[in-house]
This record gives sequence, C-alpha cells and structure tokens, in this order.
Amino acid sequence: MMKLVTPKAELRKEFELSLDEMAREGARRMLVHCLNAEVEDYISRHTDAVDENGHRLVVKNGRGRPRTVTMGAGSVEVSAPRVNDTRDGEKFLSQILPPYMRKSPKVESLLPLLYLKGLSTNDFQSALGEFLGEGTLGLSPASIVKLKKIWEVEFADWSKRPITKKYVYMWADGVNVEIRLGEDHKLCLLVIIGVTEDGEKELLSVEGGYRESKDSWTAVLRSLVERGLTAPMLAVGDGALGFWAALRTCDGFEKTREQRCWVHKIANVLDKLPKRLQPKAKELLHEIMRAETKAAAEKDRDQFDKLYSEKYPKAVECLVKNWSVLTTYFDFPAGHWLHLRTTNPIESSFATIKLRTKVTKGAGSKTTAEVMTFKLLKECEKRWRKINVPAELQNLLAGLAYKDGVVVAGQSHHEAVAG
Repeated sequence: MMKLVTPKAELRKEFELSLDEMAREGARRMLVHCLNAEVEDYISRHTDAVDENGHRLVVKNGRGRPRTVTMGAGSVEVSAPRVNDTRDGEKFLSQILPPYMRKSPKVESLLPLLYLKGLSTNDFQSALGEFLGEGTLGLSPASIVKLKKIWEVEFADWSKRPITKKYVYMWADGVNVEIRLGEDHKLCLLVIIGVTEDGEKELLSVEGGYRESKDSWTAVLRSLVERGLTAPMLAVGDGALGFWAALRTCDGFEKTREQRCWVHKIANVLDKLPKRLQPKAKELLHEIMRAETKAAAEKDRDQFDKLYSEKYPKAVECLVKNWSVLTTYFDFPAGHWLHLRTTNPIESSFATIKLRTKVTKGAGSKTTAEVMTFKLLKECEKRWRKINVPAELQNLLAGLAYKDGVVVAGQSHHEAVAG
C-alpha cells in the first residue's frame, strides 16, 4: 500500500505561513481585548453620572464600523466598541486606537524613513503589501506625495525659525546633488552644524546654493545672523575658499576663528606624492595631526619637509600652506580636538544623502533636494554624539584661554589670540 509523504519544504512553508497568521490573529485579539478593557474602565469611572430619572449618562453604544489597522505584525481588521457619553462637553476618545487611525506610530515613522532611504513612491505597495497584508491603506503614491508636501511646510518653517541658543563651534560643508528637472542639473547643498553650550550637535542650516561660492555662503551666514545667531568662537571647514571669504566679510563673524579640516589636507598632500610613498607619508601626517603640542606638530612638520621637499616640493608646500589655521585647535580644550580637526560630523552624514540620490538618480527639483537633505540630516541628528568634555565649553564662554589644550591661568581667550 502506497503512502504519500509531504515534502519537508512544503511542511516548512505551511508552518511559516500559519505562524504569520497566528501573529496577526494574536495581535487582533489583544487589540480587541485592550479596547474592551479601556471602555469598561471608562464606564466604571463614571457610573455615578446619572440624569434626573436615574439613567446613566455614560453607557456602551455598540461597535463602530470595522476598519483595517496596519501594525508591525501586519494588517488586521477590528471593530472598536463605542461609548455614548451624553454629559455636556464630554466625549470618549480611545487612547489605544484614536478615530481615523489606520497605521500604528511605528509604521507611520517607517514610511518616511524608507522613502528617505531611497524607496520610490510607486514601490511601497508592492514592497510592503506582502508583509503588512493585502488591502493595506496609506501606502499609495498619493499618500507619500502628501507626506512630502507636509515636509516642505516643515522645512520652510524651520528655515525661518528664530535662533535663540548659543553655539560655540560650527562645521560648514557642501554636498553636490543631481537635479532631474529644471535648467540647472546640479545643486550644491550648503550645510552648517553647530555645537551648543551644552555640547549637543544640532543642524543649523540647509540651503541650496551655486556651488560653494562666496555669495551663496554669505547668504546662508546672513540669514543665521538675522534670525538671532551669535557667531561661534570657531568655524571648521575644508579648503573651499567661498566659505572662508564669506566668513571674513559677513558682519557678526569678526571674532570667529578658522580651523581647516585635516582629513582634506592629508588627502591633498598625498595626492602630490607617488603611491609607493603614500603609506609612510600618511603615517607621518597623522603624527603631525595628533601631536600633543603645537611645537611638537611643527617639529614633525619640519621632519616631513626634510624627507620630501627635495623631490616633492608641491607636497610640502601643500602641507605648509595655511598652517596657522590648520593648527588653531591647539588654542582650544584638548578634549575637543578630536571633533575640531575635521569636518567629519558633516561628512559622515553626507554619506546618507549621497546614497539616497544615487538610488533615486538625483532629486526631482531644488526644493525636493533641500527638503530630503533636511529630513535625512534631522534623522542623523538623533544619533550625533555629544562633544567630549562638554564642561570645558563653559570655560571658553567665560573667556578662559587655552594653550596646547590646557587652560592658561590669568589670561583671557581674546588676549591669547591677540598674543
């Protein structure tokens, strides 16, 4: 007698499907149970509320229309119990499942994040429908377009907000993105990040400009000043001349000192050396950057000069150029040097922006590019690490001077700079 045996693969597939169904059914039952418990609690707390005939003013009133709710476990259909509350000015509103809610907060936050990471508006239904269940609402291209409109308003309001906090440091950099529509197919997004007196890193400005020109950066800086920004003590950036030219000529930034990015400097120096010499030269450059004192850095610089000036003078010239603003960080707390030597706080966040524009083959328009960059950077902001030894910031604001990362007794910061 023949016996049919179900293949193990089919049994496994059937089990996985039933497991998902069990999870959804369990979520549905738990949601119904919690909704009923919420209503029972509400009614029991108002049993004393009666009219002149002794009839209760707060009673059950059947159930509402079934609606599909999308959660992490998938989409389930539920019919919430209703309450008839006839008291003046009182109304029962569920805290678990508010009116018109069709997606849990987790799913609500997931959709914009996936869009920002590069998922197309037309792909949400096909990509998430299988996991969240058929008939899932809120995943259509129209809903994502509506979400983008909300972000545009949010970005416009943010760009005009008053600036009331005090910022001690700031990093400035630009990132180029492709634009699919319009006459200009390239846009440079100018970004500034600041450090508050509490040591928190915050996004200060995002604005589209023409390359990294002086005029574009001047417009960004003036906008910040007009909205209340008090110029920080130190600005960190790469060698882009547009930003530094704007900083020197913009009213309000006269006392802001300059610090050039070591990562960009090292890359530029190595570019002027043959590849066979670059590993050793890179080690020497890192030793200069990580020197404990300014004198030690200059000594290591002179050693680099002796090794490479004869055959590779351009590499040495590149290192020595702008040396004074390359070593400004020695006049600030040693605990902050790791943050001040590079524009890494911005560069690391730019990687996310470049990834999205690569996936989507550019932004649709200048406004879209600005809004997407703003939202992505605000997401990154949640993970930005607080600056080391934030208590030292209060010393700087109090006017204390630093030399080689240590407080100089009896001397103010401005006196040390003048000296």
